[in-house]
Amino acid sequence: MQNSATPTHCPYCALQCGMNLTPVPDGGVEVTERADFPVNRGALCGKGRTAHQVLSSRVRLTSPLVRSEGKLVPATWEEALDRIAGELRRTRAEHGPDACGVFGGGGLTNEKAYTLGKFARVVLGTSQIDYNGRFCMSSAAAGGIKAFGLDRGLPFPLEDIPKTGCVILVGSNPAETMPPSLRFFNELRENGGTLIVIDPRRTKTAEHADLHLMPRPGTDLALALGLLHLVVAEGRVDEAYVDERTAGWEEARAAAMAHWPEYVERITGVPVPQLRETVRMFCEPEAAMVLTARGPEQQSKGTDTVGAWINLCLATGRAGKPFSGYGCLTGQGNGQGGREHGQKADQLPGYRKLDDPAARRHVAEVWGVEPDSLPGPGRSAYELLDALGVDIRSLLLMGSNPVVSAPRAAHIEERIKSLDFLAVCDVVLSETAALADVVLPVTQWAEETGTTTNLEGRVLLRRQAITPPEGVRSDLEVMHELADRLGVEKGFPTDPEEVFEELRRASAGGPADYSGITYRRLAEENGVFWPCPAADADTEAGHPGTPRLFLDRFATPDGRARFVPVSHRASAEEPDEEYPVLLTTGRVVAQYQSGAQTRRVDELNAAAPGPFVELHPRLAARLGAAEGDPVAVVSRRGRAVAPARITTGIRPDTVFMPFHWPGEGRANTLTNPALDPTSRMPEFKACAVRLETVKP
Repeated sequence: MQNSATPTHCPYCALQCGMNLTPVPDGGVEVTERADFPVNRGALCGKGRTAHQVLSSRVRLTSPLVRSEGKLVPATWEEALDRIAGELRRTRAEHGPDACGVFGGGGLTNEKAYTLGKFARVVLGTSQIDYNGRFCMSSAAAGGIKAFGLDRGLPFPLEDIPKTGCVILVGSNPAETMPPSLRFFNELRENGGTLIVIDPRRTKTAEHADLHLMPRPGTDLALALGLLHLVVAEGRVDEAYVDERTAGWEEARAAAMAHWPEYVERITGVPVPQLRETVRMFCEPEAAMVLTARGPEQQSKGTDTVGAWINLCLATGRAGKPFSGYGCLTGQGNGQGGREHGQKADQLPGYRKLDDPAARRHVAEVWGVEPDSLPGPGRSAYELLDALGVDIRSLLLMGSNPVVSAPRAAHIEERIKSLDFLAVCDVVLSETAALADVVLPVTQWAEETGTTTNLEGRVLLRRQAITPPEGVRSDLEVMHELADRLGVEKGFPTDPEEVFEELRRASAGGPADYSGITYRRLAEENGVFWPCPAADADTEAGHPGTPRLFLDRFATPDGRARFVPVSHRASAEEPDEEYPVLLTTGRVVAQYQSGAQTRRVDELNAAAPGPFVELHPRLAARLGAAEGDPVAVVSRRGRAVAPARITTGIRPDTVFMPFHWPGEGRANTLTNPALDPTSRMPEFKACAVRLETVKP
């Protein structure tokens, strides 16, 4: 234990709030304020304030577990690692390398994500690797690449938000998902700017808005197209900007003009006067932003929906200018960095494409292997999980809990159970880990050093503050030991800084170039924005990093942003007589993701003890349900039961469930795995359900 406070970052959401970890007399550690970090300026939500409680041996794993006679029992590390290596070796020998699957997480550090991708491709030789970040912002990534040639969640720092004139916040509830960020939106309004919130629920964020639009779930694409139609019809297009900095406008314009306001009102339920007011508020100030989150992105047309919102920014000259632009509010702690360095099915480090020969040559040289030895792109996250027990027979899983978090979760649970072998590395015995054949207890944020990349593209250094409990090892040590047992003795160091130095070389020259970033710089500068290439040999000063993208040109071959013509289409599953209501899902402030860690904190459980079904009074009256009554929500995929929470703050045709809990109230039992054709994002945000009363 160090004698003074250790500056580090929160283990939860993509804000990666700064905090200090300070020793306490009982040998533990407490979270204290760290005001020097600009993202949160010392403020922390309840999850951050209580994060140290998950470090306790009372709630976390401290010994490997192996399945014996149907039960998980303690084992030595040697026994556990030998069993994993033996099963992976057997699977490869009997079924081929692609029968081994690897599933990662958006909470892994950059070093772990990088090493996991390398382990899958170099040691196992498998193409079957993806991660739960596919469920987070893959649609925004795909839309950003199409339009701008580059994906970084926010192309500007959060501190720019109060300096713009208007923000349209689409399908995001930062007051609950990332509370310290709400101050930026409140400061926007204090400075005379306006906030427009688009959400089918009157969330805590919507209560702060100047204008709240409540579209029907799954209709965000039509809404964006209707706004662009009005921009054209009212003569608000920035023609000079469109001519100078974009391409493809005529096709996108023609597509938008097919979505006239009254037609969009019928689709979305948003009145035409609100559409016109939105356009006025967005177009009148000199600068404005559109920020999206999971609401419009977790749809089977999420990439097109993001593209439509980007088109609105481009047509009005709101991208690549100071205090303007399109951005995505990333959800998971390292959701940005986690997909940049190789644990995604189609990517290599530095955000290089796996099917690009030049990218393969560059990374293969860093790894000391032949380019042809690297497997090609594999299945996306849901498709990988759906193939378990069929094409994929053994799975190594790190930092994810798909039994709770995957769509059509009961089916995925059965697929996991059908595996020949499952090994899980985790901090706690999650619902997925409880099904494993081997569970390895691994270090977490305060017990290890590593880097993450927050929603702004700011690379950060998390510092080790305490010694992990005896019996716990890091994920890097796990991969080192497994690689050694599987015949690869070199190339998998256990020191995170050594891994990062290799990551720098592997990313050099790629879209997400980290080659100019070092641990020393991260510590001294409170983070560095990528891209940050290494300085030329004849240049003394290093690259400063890139807080703001696209001010001079976009990352396309000709430097112009691309309009993408898109048209509205229905969700994969619309309500009908049998399933007449729409279900949408999301988070609550006191829990995080699948709840595997936050559900082990008493204070958070007291604030959010379990699942619920939020429904409008008119819908409750038709059902005959009162506040607190158990309600069954039934979709074509299953049935979930939770207490009714009746509120006028939701559309009468819609119900909402949070997705943090397993068991009877598991919201993802119901959700639809219909995939976006480009991003392969499942349609979490809209599916058809019916409601039933539950007899005592």
